[in-house]
Amino acid sequence: MRRPLLVALVAATTLTAGALPASGAAAQRLAAWAPSMTIGGPNFNDQTIRMVVHSSIAGTSPRITLSNLRSTTPLAVGAVDVAVQGSMATAVAGTHHTVTFARSKTPTIAAGAEAVSDPIPMTVGAGQNLLVSVFLPKATSSATWHSDAFDTTFLSRTGDHTRDDADGNYVAARTSWFYLSGLDVVPSTARSTVVAFGDSITDGYNTPTGAYQRWPDDLARRLAAAGTPRGVVDAGIGGNRVLTDVPNIWQGISALKRFQHDALTIAGVKTVILLEGINDLHAGVNTAGGPLTAQDLINGYQQLIAQAHKAGVRIIGGTIMPDNEPADREAMRQTVNDWVRTSGAFDGFVDFDHAMADPANPHSLNPPYNSGDGLHPNATGMQAMADAVNLTLIS
Repeated sequence: MRRPLLVALVAATTLTAGALPASGAAAQRLAAWAPSMTIGGPNFNDQTIRMVVHSSIAGTSPRITLSNLRSTTPLAVGAVDVAVQGSMATAVAGTHHTVTFARSKTPTIAAGAEAVSDPIPMTVGAGQNLLVSVFLPKATSSATWHSDAFDTTFLSRTGDHTRDDADGNYVAARTSWFYLSGLDVVPSTARSTVVAFGDSITDGYNTPTGAYQRWPDDLARRLAAAGTPRGVVDAGIGGNRVLTDVPNIWQGISALKRFQHDALTIAGVKTVILLEGINDLHAGVNTAGGPLTAQDLINGYQQLIAQAHKAGVRIIGGTIMPDNEPADREAMRQTVNDWVRTSGAFDGFVDFDHAMADPANPHSLNPPYNSGDGLHPNATGMQAMADAVNLTLIS
């Protein structure tokens, strides 16, 4: 959930880009869930989208964020409801709450803007699943979305089915989130939020759908078990790069461009864990369009460090994990990883490379951690990644 820096009320039912002063209540809130959003989603018309939100921490008075940030036309919202998930698209009876935005049940969100809801009078548990149902009464343009949710989203028949308990009117399923980009709460015990910022490894590629076995999910559970709960936000986007935009638009603009919004405006963020760079090595291109060097990637990291420190946020560097790279790319990976470990430029580092490498072949992923493609960890590997994080590094 982002601080409402990009949203201002300009009419009773229209939200647009702008600036709002932070209130005391907003400053006390922590993000519990906040996927990064990209351009290029599908169109909708007279349909309800029911999405699952898995809260990383416990709290009260949750708010949600709807994002039209990457879309080109205003988004007319007909109704929004939050309920406790029973199973799949079924809501627990009696848990529905109508959601308002500046007291409106039917906001219109301008292109390029986001809307933060009014507080919802309910309690959320750590690890609890909520169903957020959004009715879109009019034809939309290409949706602002998160393509690879590794969770199930349900699409309805024609009409407003936001208040349905049963799932009979939900007739299709997808594995993406649409327009929904945040949940924040007044925390019960957590003190801050951690942003895990990265690419498909952080996004959870090849992890089981709806199992919440990405390494940021595992990290949230580790922090809670240690008696130091923190909100943990997964800001991974599959295919994302540090230096350059990806031609597949749903894989996102570069980390250099999205870091301010996707990491530093997250409510309560005190620590960012950065794990990106493998896709830059694969692309082999720097910001000028020339051949990539290790120093190019290091320069990108230094820019992200500077952004974080300017915002008063700690940034922890993650070493790039092994991927059976060709000799030239492997040499760059080793150079970059040595810099992450020894330069002192980050506020600390997590040696994902060491934790995940095959002891018999350190250029490859350890077989027990391999999901099958040699790059993305399985659920056991994701837990090993979370276990590699020294919890004392987290503010």
